[in-house]
Amino acid sequence: MTNKEHSEGITMSGGGIYSLATVGAKHVIDAATPMVVDAIDSLSQESITTGFTFSDMGTADAGTSLSMIGNVIDAVSARVPEAPISIVYSDQPRNDFNALIANVYGLGPFDTYLDRRDNIFPLVSGTTFYKQIIPSGTLDIGFSATAMHWLSAKVCNISNHVQAVGAEGEELDAFRAQAHRDWRQILLHRARELKPGGKLVLINFAKDDQGRYLGNTGGVNMFDQFNLIWQGFVEQGRITRAEYENMTLPQYYNTVEEFSAPLQDQDDPVYQAGLRLEHIDSRIVKCPFAESFAQHGDAARFAEEYIPTIRSWNESIFFNGLSADRPLDERRQLIEDYYGTYRDIVRDSPNGHGMDYVHAYTVISKTS
Repeated sequence: MTNKEHSEGITMSGGGIYSLATVGAKHVIDAATPMVVDAIDSLSQESITTGFTFSDMGTADAGTSLSMIGNVIDAVSARVPEAPISIVYSDQPRNDFNALIANVYGLGPFDTYLDRRDNIFPLVSGTTFYKQIIPSGTLDIGFSATAMHWLSAKVCNISNHVQAVGAEGEELDAFRAQAHRDWRQILLHRARELKPGGKLVLINFAKDDQGRYLGNTGGVNMFDQFNLIWQGFVEQGRITRAEYENMTLPQYYNTVEEFSAPLQDQDDPVYQAGLRLEHIDSRIVKCPFAESFAQHGDAARFAEEYIPTIRSWNESIFFNGLSADRPLDERRQLIEDYYGTYRDIVRDSPNGHGMDYVHAYTVISKTS
């Protein structure tokens, strides 16, 4: 399987399951909503009057951002009541756009914002944020949350772990270099899309100044737990070493300094394209399932609620890592056994498990 094929095989859980399983991702977006509203308030009146465009990049099934976009509509309407508002949802072509449309139009488990006023135009694109999504000079606010840690390509397999947080040496260097290239590519496309004075509000997974990252804020390291289970399957002869290495997640968590670099270096093409860093800080949003467990104390319930949020974003990579020479039913059973093993570990020893979110909350403006 080529790196391109591997990258295109990454999907979030479909059928509307993703947003239902990832309530923590909604909490992350809710925390960013005041930043989005402030960005709208900073726009020129002329820009909004001629039509307001907002993009939600890497949106998955759109459920986690619905309430935030409702606030976007209210903020724009407060300034220019009749302004037409375009909401551009984008994700990779394999995304479950049926679930997205159901959620946006109120056909799923979430309330829709479409009944707030007229002149709201939801638009859907299968173009990823690694390409230009909308015409140049037409975007007022670009938004993305919990998405841009996915690399455009898996540059290599990691020999001793499933994620770059456990990589070393040349393998880590390769992931870091790819992440830096990808970040610049993302920003240059957004620079073309933005109107002068437009802004980006990007909420990206990060490694903070204390070395904390998703699922590693104290207690059990989530990614190490992923790795230990799969290594156990290798030792038991259930999967091959090659399959284990193919399960490498094509992700990298930038630091605040890495995110900031192309926006502050006057010789960098990103800076020269007119993008400026207005604000960046790192924040932790606590795992809602671990917090709930602290209240109810039912370990079995915690395990049943916690595992689906993990499974929603990594199952496709792990499944695709298994050899296509295996019968389909066998691959499916291995995946079920993997998550079942994880569930039993959490149930039997729940303390310390959880997926706290560590993000860099960033606001970027376009000067010219």
